Amino acid sequence: MRSILAATAAVAAMAFTAPALADHHKTMDHSAHNASHAAMMMALVDARRDGDRARDEFRNPAETLAFFKVEPGMIVADVVPGGGWYTRVLVPYLGLDGQYLGLNPDMRTSNSPQMAERWSGLAEKFPAQLAEWGLEGSNAQGTNLDQVDDDAAGTFDRVLIFREMHNLQRLNLVYSTLTGARKLLKDDGMLGIVQHRAKEDASADYTDGSKGYLRQKDVIALAEAHGFELVETSEINANAADTADHERGVWEMPPSWGTKKEELKDLGESDRMTLLFRKRP
Repeated sequence: MRSILAATAAVAAMAFTAPALADHHKTMDHSAHNASHAAMMMALVDARRDGDRARDEFRNPAETLAFFKVEPGMIVADVVPGGGWYTRVLVPYLGLDGQYLGLNPDMRTSNSPQMAERWSGLAEKFPAQLAEWGLEGSNAQGTNLDQVDDDAAGTFDRVLIFREMHNLQRLNLVYSTLTGARKLLKDDGMLGIVQHRAKEDASADYTDGSKGYLRQKDVIALAEAHGFELVETSEINANAADTADHERGVWEMPPSWGTKKEELKDLGESDRMTLLFRKRP
């Protein structure tokens, strides 16, 4: 985590020395936008993503990260990096001036011994995963939330949670993860969430996390209750073709397609909410 703190200082120093002329700022903003766009295009065509690219049309990584206002050079935590789909976008996009942290929850409060074993010890597991994904030697690290140094508090620009809020809910990890995220973020830091979206009238039994779908108003309420305020919502990752009422939940939809239902195979991926929050004072 020391390298993350060093990167924070470097970014802060760059921001401090920026000229104050208004028209120069316009030029700088335009240049920064162009540089960010170019970095994203390079990240998306990176050969290490050859096996991922088929999902881009459903997961919209460029548009999603732009909505979350993620920029190269930022310090970003990715909650439950899992198989690394977003890791392989974020690490090259953030670049050598940025920092990526794959962040698994504090599993000491988990109600599932199986998941506690699977998600614990990320600091030890992550280097091998980075090597497998061709990302060794990058500014990327991985750890569990309870292993993050106290010095990292208030140093992160973004914490992102992609399609994992249902797991946090069903595994009793919402409180520790969201309060931990708030502690990591800078005063102007932001939380981005993408989550499978249930219908607004879905039953409590269907939205307890076990089906993968949550109601948007419930996710917003959870974030707000843990120290965040909603900035904006987006339909970037919406899919009106998903009825979100499947017997076995989201895993009946592609790419999991758990029941192999013919009528679902061409529907794309799940209907998803995309939410941006700001850390509340």
